[in-house]
Amino acid sequence: MGHSGLATGGSVCCVREGALVRVTLSHPGKLNAMSRAMWRELRDVFLALQADATLRCVVIGGAQGHFCAGGDISEYQEFRFEEVTLRHFHENEVWGGLQAMLDCDVPVIAQIEGNCMGAGVEIVCCCDLRVATDTARFGAPIGRLGFPMAPREMALLLREAGVATLREMLLEAAVLTAPQLHARGFLQKLVPEALLVSEVAQHVQRVSRLAPQAARLNKQTLRALLASADQAPVPLLARAYAYADSDEHHEGVAAFLAKRPADFSLPKT
Repeated sequence: MGHSGLATGGSVCCVREGALVRVTLSHPGKLNAMSRAMWRELRDVFLALQADATLRCVVIGGAQGHFCAGGDISEYQEFRFEEVTLRHFHENEVWGGLQAMLDCDVPVIAQIEGNCMGAGVEIVCCCDLRVATDTARFGAPIGRLGFPMAPREMALLLREAGVATLREMLLEAAVLTAPQLHARGFLQKLVPEALLVSEVAQHVQRVSRLAPQAARLNKQTLRALLASADQAPVPLLARAYAYADSDEHHEGVAAFLAKRPADFSLPKT
């Protein structure tokens, strides 16, 4: 089983090992930042995994020592400043990938190391078990880029990471350590870097030796019980992307691309 995207836009690759599939986020030189193509690939990959009745476990991780550093900001000027295209990005491309993960009945284990920011945090929130190195770093510092988190994505993080952690990530652009998130219950297991692969392998063994039908039914029941927590109010969704052409949005993205501090000072009166 294999899947890859354009080399210039990163890729989401699959390797089958018996009843296990390893999914790898890869975007060389960008710490596996998610491009638009990668979001679409993530959706296609997990739709295919959901349709495969022979699978018992999925492990998702990143290449080159990092999980995922967020979104590919180099693409943002192409679509973020128009409300229609911004809405399509979040509601169709990003949420399409995340929803496909959430809908997957096969147990999914996140293998986390290095940077796990923004999009990376959202992806691991869709996983059933999270194993991280003790040096992994987590955050969603999009306030530095001049834009908020999309409502569906925020509902997902609120449910999985909790309101206190979400407030730190969004309102302070806090970067939290793996030990902090392990103590808060977000991570099930914390290990030294050298033990990450072997620890994940043990989780795969424990999952794979159990009844696969029971695992799928358990995930379906959990999904039904948690469904209300993932629903953003319709009125909120209607106005969620009206900030697209705002000065702060333009300034935050432009500053990042120019490698300078953003200037969010209040307009002079």
